[in-house]
Amino acid sequence: MSLSPVALRRKTEPKPHPTAQYWRKCEVEALFDEPFLDLVYRAAEIHRRHFNPREIQLSTLLSIKTGGCPEDCEYCPQSAHYNTGLPKSQMLDVSHIVEKAKIAKARGASRFCMGAAWRGPKPDDVAAVCEIIKSVKALGLETCGTFGMLETGMAEDLKQAGLDYYNHNLDTDPDRYNDIIHTRRHEDRMDTLGKVRQAGLKVCCGGIVGMNETRAERAGLIASLANLDPQPESVPINQLIKVEGTPLAHAEDLDWTEFVRTVAVARITMPRSYVRLSAGRNAMPEAMQAMCFLAGANSVFYGDKLLTTDNPEEDRDRILMDKLDLLPQKTAGA
Repeated sequence: MSLSPVALRRKTEPKPHPTAQYWRKCEVEALFDEPFLDLVYRAAEIHRRHFNPREIQLSTLLSIKTGGCPEDCEYCPQSAHYNTGLPKSQMLDVSHIVEKAKIAKARGASRFCMGAAWRGPKPDDVAAVCEIIKSVKALGLETCGTFGMLETGMAEDLKQAGLDYYNHNLDTDPDRYNDIIHTRRHEDRMDTLGKVRQAGLKVCCGGIVGMNETRAERAGLIASLANLDPQPESVPINQLIKVEGTPLAHAEDLDWTEFVRTVAVARITMPRSYVRLSAGRNAMPEAMQAMCFLAGANSVFYGDKLLTTDNPEEDRDRILMDKLDLLPQKTAGA
């Protein structure tokens, strides 16, 4: 059963981050059109009302099952539809995953995120993932999983195993969704988000910019996220990583100010959510990241890999945080 944003409002109690208003796409586009420095200032003010602006929530992401995904997302090097040179691998051993989680915790991460390249898990996959979640949770870390579309009862199993967050991105403007992905529908994403909320899991849900979309389409993405009720506790904003072999390998570069605008608009429309700088950060200059933090970003993926692509090394992140007088969040996030 597919759930609209309105249906999600009726079916998701209690509401940890209730939507303050329904955002029309044109209203979000008007935010994007504000003068750049005015927009950043407005977002910074809102950020400071709800968060300590010096604290950054650190998450680490590990691919526990890589490649061979049957979906045809045009941005994804793990799709079996494209020749990107990425080998397909089986699920990692629990002991290997736990060791990675221990390293992440020692480096300051408070959340350990695990991704598997599935359209959706089979019951045996869920059973295996539940054992992994229990082992990682026992380390004292928050847990997050991104395992694709869920069947009835799977979200409850993951919740019982100790999963805190489920990541399921809306990717792009709903009106453009099937220009980028042809093997599933936007409604399929909403269906899984409904199952996740009904199971009592927190939601990590964002999207990707830089896929040749227009500003109006970026506004459509943010509006679709902001109108989820409850709003997502975590909102990853990804900049497209262009990988040879994928249809978007030669997408036009997105101007850095447009990315910062996207972060600022996400903060304004989702004031209590953690807004995370996610994919593409390895190519972002320090000054650009600093502007993103000023504009309301307060979470990053921390570690040398982001599923299959490079992420800034730990030392680089620590140096930047020291320069900006930012501190890792000591306690678990929202």
